[in-house]
Amino acid sequence: MKRNQVLASVPFPEYAEHMGRVARYLCILLLATAPGFARQHQITWGKWLPVKWFVGPTDDKVQPMNVRALYVDGQVKDFTLGQPYDITDHLFVVRRAYRLNDQLPQDANRVPHWKWQRGGWLVVDRSTGRVTEPKLPEFDPFYSVASWYRDYVAYCGISDDGEKVFAVVAQLGRKKPIVRQDLGAAANSDSPDSECPAPAWQRNPARVSFQPRSGKPVSFTVRGHSAGPSDEQ
Repeated sequence: MKRNQVLASVPFPEYAEHMGRVARYLCILLLATAPGFARQHQITWGKWLPVKWFVGPTDDKVQPMNVRALYVDGQVKDFTLGQPYDITDHLFVVRRAYRLNDQLPQDANRVPHWKWQRGGWLVVDRSTGRVTEPKLPEFDPFYSVASWYRDYVAYCGISDDGEKVFAVVAQLGRKKPIVRQDLGAAANSDSPDSECPAPAWQRNPARVSFQPRSGKPVSFTVRGHSAGPSDEQ
């Protein structure tokens, strides 16, 4: 039987209804695959949990710390502490927390001995649900206190050998810092956040000031992907 004869044998109302369903399906398929159509990702937080953070040369000092889980579409992606900071309308950053196994190979008890630690920072994209760790040169989870402004972050970094402190200004998406200036010798205290307080930002023009524990305060004016010393200290 020819195709035209088959179509002619189908009653018109049923044929029209069938073709309407096909058209609606095609419309949904085209919308779902269009560049502007994106599935919304659900970013939620768990309840705050009080935990113990052990510090000091022998982990004999206890610092209270509150952590909570970061969920993306109902799945735990990581644990965080502190409040998030919005970079754009779809990007935010938040400090990471994690558990480290303190078990020794010779321990008789083979159950992992978990201890909470502070980590670096996470970048969360609300539009894609992606969670990444930005490159923050010489950021030290124990000593560095980060201060965010727009897509810039300022902090006192610690050299790999732990001997020097640097004023660092980094920008998201760039591998190298736009500021890295030697601030002198590190104190290597047993207390967290002890090398310098959070740097202070101001706008118009964008300027950031560092106040190291030992040494003179320094300021930098930030312009785009570069920065230079500020006359105002």
